[in-house]
Amino acid sequence: MIKTILIGAGILFIAVLLMGVKIFFTKEGKFPDIHIGDNKAMQERGIGCATSQDAQIRSKINPVKQILKSKNHK
Repeated sequence: MIKTILIGAGILFIAVLLMGVKIFFTKEGKFPDIHIGDNKAMQERGIGCATSQDAQIRSKINPVKQILKSKNHK
């Protein structure tokens, strides 16, 4: 049983190492960016992450507040 677990762990280690050869052994190697806002396909569809969309909505001026702050409003 322990021999089977060690063999399985060894195979798993080798698989992870082989999948990460470019990342682990090259200077330019880096993990892929999985942020939704940086995904080209999502950008083409106009989809962003929830944090970015929330910031965009909050940055827009509320028309009611704008009227209340205007000098013409009494």
